[in-house]
Amino acid sequence: MSMLNKARRVLVGEKLDPFDPKVRHNIALVAILAWIGLGADGLSSSCYGPEEAFLALGEHTSIALFLALATAVTVFVIAASYNQVIDLFPSGGGGYKAATKLIGPKAGLISGSALIVDYVLTIAISVASGADALFSLLPQGLHGWKLATEALLVVGLLVLNLRGMKESIRVLAPIFLGFVVTHVALIVYGIGAHASAIGTLWPNSVAEAEKISKESGILFVIALFLRAYSIGGGTYTGIEAVSNNINMLAEPRVKTGHYTMFYMAVSLALMAGGIIMLYLLWDATPTPGQTLNAVTFRDVIESVFGAGQVSNIALGTVLLLEAGLLMVAANTGFLGGPAVLASMASDRWVPRQFRQLSNRMVTQNGVLLMGIAALVIVLSTRGRVSLLVVLYSINVFITFTLTLFGLSRHWWQQRRYILKWKGPLLLSLMGLAVTAFMLTVIIVEKFLLGGWVTLLITGAVAALCIMVRRHYDDVRRLMTRIDQYAPRVSWLEELQSPPLDPKGCTAIILVGANRGAGYRTLEWVLDKFPGKFRNFVFVAVGEVDRDAFDSERSLAALQARLQNSLAYFIGYCASQDIAATSYESYGADPQSELTQLVDKVFEDYPDSVCFASRIVFRDENLFTSLLHNQLPLAVQRHLHEASREMIVVPVKLSEEDIMPAAPPRAPVH
Repeated sequence: MSMLNKARRVLVGEKLDPFDPKVRHNIALVAILAWIGLGADGLSSSCYGPEEAFLALGEHTSIALFLALATAVTVFVIAASYNQVIDLFPSGGGGYKAATKLIGPKAGLISGSALIVDYVLTIAISVASGADALFSLLPQGLHGWKLATEALLVVGLLVLNLRGMKESIRVLAPIFLGFVVTHVALIVYGIGAHASAIGTLWPNSVAEAEKISKESGILFVIALFLRAYSIGGGTYTGIEAVSNNINMLAEPRVKTGHYTMFYMAVSLALMAGGIIMLYLLWDATPTPGQTLNAVTFRDVIESVFGAGQVSNIALGTVLLLEAGLLMVAANTGFLGGPAVLASMASDRWVPRQFRQLSNRMVTQNGVLLMGIAALVIVLSTRGRVSLLVVLYSINVFITFTLTLFGLSRHWWQQRRYILKWKGPLLLSLMGLAVTAFMLTVIIVEKFLLGGWVTLLITGAVAALCIMVRRHYDDVRRLMTRIDQYAPRVSWLEELQSPPLDPKGCTAIILVGANRGAGYRTLEWVLDKFPGKFRNFVFVAVGEVDRDAFDSERSLAALQARLQNSLAYFIGYCASQDIAATSYESYGADPQSELTQLVDKVFEDYPDSVCFASRIVFRDENLFTSLLHNQLPLAVQRHLHEASREMIVVPVKLSEEDIMPAAPPRAPVH
C-alpha cells in the first residue's frame, strides 16, 4: 500500500463492506443521534432568529408575547407538515422529492437547486457566526486569525464527514447536548424567576396592541407584527433536514423520522419561544457589541451568582456552547446537501458521480462539493456574517413553499380516494399560507440588500442542472438504441459453453448493464481477431451507489441485473461455440474493484488481452468528460503499468454513427 493510500486510510477510516448487514445497522442513525445531527441547524437558529424578530418590533416589544406564541405554533405546523413528507417519501429526498412527485420535475429542480445553495450557505454562515462568537471572547490582537480559523473549521468538518455521518455526529454530540442543557436551564430558571409577572403578560400585551391600534390603526399593528414574524423566519430553517435524510435513519425509518421530528419541534419551539419570553420578562435592551442573548443570559446568570468572576465564566461557557452549536449546525449542511445532490443525480439533474458512495458508504463527492463551495463563500465574503445573513434563509422558504403547495395539491387530488383527507389538507394549507407569506416578505426585505445574489446563484445552479439533464437524456436515448443492437434470443440459457483452456489465448471483455455496448465490443474482437482467442472472459463490477445501498432489496436487484447481463454474454458465446465464463464484483469504488478483478483474471489466464468499450462523443469536451466516468482509461493505465495489454474500443454516440439493430450471428450446431 502506498504512503498516500495509508494516509488516506488513517484520515478517512477503514473500508466498509456494503453487503455486510452490520454495516447498514452501524451507520444508521437512531432518533437521538438524528436529532443531534439533523436538528442542530434548526436549534442553532435560536441564537439569532428570535433576536431578529424581537428587535423588529422596535419600541413596541410588549406584543412580543404574541410573537413567542406564533413562533412556537409555526414550528409545530411546519414540522407536522413535513411529517407528511416522511410518510409519503420514506426513501428520502424531502422537499426535492415532494416537489418533483407532487407538482412536477421543474418544481423539483427549483426546490433542489434552492436546497443545495441553502445548505452551502448553512455551512458558511454557521462557521462564520461561530467564529465571531469565539473570537469575541479573545483579545483583539488575535482577530486577524479569524478567517484562517473559519477555513480550518470548514476543512475539519469536511474530513469528519468523509469518515462517516455517524462519526461526525458522535464527535459533535457533547457540544449539542451541552447547549441544550444550559439553555433549557437558563430559560426555565429565567421564566420561573419572574413567575409573578407571567399573569400580567397577556393583559399587558393586549393593552399595548390596543394602544398602538388607537394611535396608528389596526393595519399598522398587523403589519408590524407580521413583519417581525417574517424577519424571524430564520428560526425555522433546518426543519426540512429530517425528511431530506430519512434514508439515513435506523429502521423502522418512518417511525424514527417521526420521533426525530418531534424532538426537533419540541426543542426548537421551547428554545425560540422561551428566549423571546426571556427578552420580554427581563426587559432585554440592545447593547452595542453584544447579542441580545448575551445581554439577557448575563442578567439571568448574575441574578443567581451575582456580578463577578463566576458569572463571567458561566456566561463565557454558555456563549462558547452557542458558538459550538453553530459548528454542529454547519455539519447539517454536510449531511443534507449531499443527500439532495444524490437524489437529483438519480433523476439526472446533476452528474451521476454525486450518487456514488465512498468505501465508508459516504456520498463523498457531495461532501467535497459542499465543503469547497462553503470555503469559497467564506473566503470571498471574508466571513462577514452581516453579508451572509442577507443571502441566507430565502432558499429554504422557496423549498418550504413548494413542498407545502405540493402536499396541499396532493391531498386535494386524493379526496376521492382517502377518507381522512381534510385534516392533512388543512394542515398543509396552514403551512403553505405561513411559508408563502414569509417568503414574500423575506424577498422584499432582502432583495435590494443583496438577496438578489442568492436568487441569481440559485437560478445559475438550475440552469446548469438543465444542461446536465438534457445531455443525459440524449445519451440515454442513444444508448437505448445501441442496446437494441444486441441480439435478443430466448434460448441462450439452454446452451452449454465449451470447456475453457486456462493456458489458451484469452480475451477479457469489460461489460456493464448496457448489453449493446458490450455486444459491440465482442463483435469488434471477433471481427478483428478471427480465431485468435480460445476463451472469452466477461468481467463486470456492480457499483454500490446511494440508490443501491438504500436497502437489501436494492442490493439484490443490483446483483440480479449484473448477473443477467453476464449470463446473456456467456449464453451468446455458447451459441457461437465459444468457450466463455464471467467474473463479477461489487463495491462502492468501481475503479478499485475492477482493477483488482482484472488482475485476478490475468492471474488465472496469463495469456490475455483486455478489451473495453468507451463512449466517444462527436464534440468531446470538458463538460462531457466530467459527466461520465473514465473507467476504461483508468483500467488501461493500470494494466499498461503492469506491462499487460488492453485495447479500448470506441463507441461513437451520435445519430449518424448508431447503426440500426443487426441480426445476431447464426448459432453453431
